[in-house]
Amino acid sequence: MILDVRKISSVADYLFICSGNSEPHLKAISDEIARRLRDAGVRPHHRDGYPPSRWIVMDYNDVMLHIFHPALREHYGLEQLWGDAKRVR
Repeated sequence: MILDVRKISSVADYLFICSGNSEPHLKAISDEIARRLRDAGVRPHHRDGYPPSRWIVMDYNDVMLHIFHPALREHYGLEQLWGDAKRVR
């Protein structure tokens, strides 16, 4: 899911929220995103969390990526927290 938060947040312009079903899946998703963006010349501002934490955050300044295990994604409910944001995808 991609949320446009430009009108309601100064933290980022877009939030990207997705799920991975296991620690290897979370790692594979984050590694692939990082690789593709690095190949395009884009470096993260900050990255936090590791597959065992079941939540990885990747900060690319204007885009904040959240990669969750489904149970944590449901628990934290970022989609509901940012419910005023326009859903891009």
